[in-house]
Amino acid sequence: MKKTFTIAGLILFAVVAHAQIVINEIYGGNENSGAVLKNNYIVLKNIGNVPVSLSGATIQYAPAVGAFNQYHTLPDFTLNPDQTYLIQEAGISGGTINLPTPDYIATTVTNFDATPNQSKGLHISGVSGKIALAANNVQVPGPISSNVLDFVGYGSNADQFMGDGPAPSPTITTGIKRIMGSSNDNQVDFSLEGTAKSGFVQNPFIKGNEIVFGSEITDVKVYDTFRRVVKKAPTKTALALDIAELPKGTYIVTGTINNVPISQKIVRD
Repeated sequence: MKKTFTIAGLILFAVVAHAQIVINEIYGGNENSGAVLKNNYIVLKNIGNVPVSLSGATIQYAPAVGAFNQYHTLPDFTLNPDQTYLIQEAGISGGTINLPTPDYIATTVTNFDATPNQSKGLHISGVSGKIALAANNVQVPGPISSNVLDFVGYGSNADQFMGDGPAPSPTITTGIKRIMGSSNDNQVDFSLEGTAKSGFVQNPFIKGNEIVFGSEITDVKVYDTFRRVVKKAPTKTALALDIAELPKGTYIVTGTINNVPISQKIVRD
């Protein structure tokens, strides 16, 4: 009986530990999109408080609509708490900016249908797609598959995602990055980085009762850290939003700028 309990405990620990590793950043593009970086990339991160081994794990990729069709296996490595892991994916012809030194350069890509694949790294769409971090090389059917460690559907066309909606699309100059630890909602957890989101919320550290936007924003919503919508703009578009009734704390504000969904963390002090 004691042995059985110990084994069960180890299995439970493994599941909990794997849940700490998330897909933290995604960048995709090709020469036709005008992408400026020389490679597609994915960044993993350990958001937990213990080291985690990713022995046997895979990165799996799917188009916006349809099944996961290819993957590559990660090397055996252990990710420490708060440590990130940069994976360099397929090259982008015409790109001019090098990535920082990657932790791993993906080479061999395998198709699930066993047809040949000559790619060196994954070609990640800069518009819409799906990426899964899986515990093994078994084809992932969806975000709640038993072998899924993390799952991100991004871009408005993605037919699968975690939570209420997909993450935004990358731009030609910037990727998408996780701004929440993991609320299991791609729409809330991810935001555009760099200049793409500058000016969205002008006062992310709010001393008063109003969120002020840098331009007119559509479909504004405010989420608490439990992924509950606690405030919506009373009109379709808004330049500001009164949050006087919300208690002090951390929130995520989402909206749309030029048909691009975007989100940002704010702190009401």
